[in-house]
Amino acid sequence: MLRLKYCIIDSKGRAILVNDTLDNENILSQRDPEGALKVAAEQFTQTTFEATVDNKEHDDRDITSIVVTGMGGSALAALLAKVWLRKDIAVPFEIIRGYDLPKYVGRNTLVIASSYSGNTEETVSALGQATEKGAQIGVIASGGKFVEIATTSDVAHVILPTGLQPRMAVIYNLRALLALFENFGVVHDKLQEIESLSQWLGQQSAAWAPTVPAEQNYAKQLAKEAVGKTPVFYGGALTAPVAYKWKISFNENAKNVAFWNEYPEFNHNEFLGWTSHPVEKPFAVFDLVSSFEHPQILKRFEISDRLLSGLRPKATVINLVGDSLIGQLLWASILADYVSMYVAILNGVDPTPVELIERFKKEL
Repeated sequence: MLRLKYCIIDSKGRAILVNDTLDNENILSQRDPEGALKVAAEQFTQTTFEATVDNKEHDDRDITSIVVTGMGGSALAALLAKVWLRKDIAVPFEIIRGYDLPKYVGRNTLVIASSYSGNTEETVSALGQATEKGAQIGVIASGGKFVEIATTSDVAHVILPTGLQPRMAVIYNLRALLALFENFGVVHDKLQEIESLSQWLGQQSAAWAPTVPAEQNYAKQLAKEAVGKTPVFYGGALTAPVAYKWKISFNENAKNVAFWNEYPEFNHNEFLGWTSHPVEKPFAVFDLVSSFEHPQILKRFEISDRLLSGLRPKATVINLVGDSLIGQLLWASILADYVSMYVAILNGVDPTPVELIERFKKEL
């Protein structure tokens, strides 16, 4: 294990060791008053969420395409599902993060509208278009307009537990999406695969808990690598969704600018961008690597870091743990929240609220 000797400066100009901050129960409770770390510790329990489909009856039309529409954390479950189920779903599967559906959407398209609040403006627009186009529709929400629409229109839907930020309800959302997929005959027997990971994910995430000292805590060590810098997260074809997850967790939990990209596209443009300007590069680079990736992508991670030696910060490699792809993706998703919450603590900010986003929505 790494011995952490990194210092941060508090609001009174005092130098505090990272270890002392992240292992100090009083500091943790002061800077996490809404209990975000407790939510992270309980995320593994979402794998057993009973995703009940209401209004499940539907006709026997053929599904020739799938569209999931949602924003931010509500879209993330679909991104994970698309990678995981790439060999199971035999029809085109697109994720729309915006107001408008593609022109091809019609009677034989399954459109699933996902909004944790049930009021997301872009997704409300897309849901209305799906209705106009006569698509087969499913809805995922914890309340709001979506539940009202689904209930009054006899639309198949799953109601999520309330009280969380959308980015912290990814596994709930994934369970709901799988339940709707199974309801419409898109996939079979995938909910059990998620549920079987519960105990293992609980054991893994317990090692990142606040009570585990920094010298034995991988999440706290990664937070030390990222604090004070702009993190850049890289995934491969299979880990791109979790690279995106790490980015949004740092944005919303740590209130920290962060970016992401994926291989092999990285090698066709951004790769060269690291070689010259700007000269000063206050970044922290993280490679999210799965053993299930294409062998050539694994080579790209290694060769790229070697050729960029001295031109950018050396990448910290996060090797995803797990015996299955979905196990690795969920492991990395929970770790993202822990690490970003610890960075929030070090940044002196509350991980939970997203006040500027809420203000923006009101002004919009």
